[in-house]
Amino acid sequence: MFRIKRIYDENVEDCEYRILVDRLWPRGISKEKAKINLWAKEIAPSNELRKWFNHDISKFELFKNKYFEELNNNEFAMQFKKEYTNHNITLLYSAKNEKYNNAIVLKEWLES
Repeated sequence: MFRIKRIYDENVEDCEYRILVDRLWPRGISKEKAKINLWAKEIAPSNELRKWFNHDISKFELFKNKYFEELNNNEFAMQFKKEYTNHNITLLYSAKNEKYNNAIVLKEWLES
């Protein structure tokens, strides 16, 4: 089971494995405060795709399609999907928009 949580939200102690799924480290968050188990920047959108999307909601559907394509052609992402699908995982992201971000797309891809 995958859950999504913004890394800036209050860190509730839980037994889930916490994975940061952004390519860049979140501003203002120390590694101690983040309490992550893994930083999986290899499965984050490419720098080119991330910069192109720029959190523009009107581009979200196209962003989603392009990100799915990147994930489907990413060996690390395919291995990640095999390894973590049967675990309780919290995917952490730093975007301000809670409805239109890479973690939403990644969760959908992982659950497909």
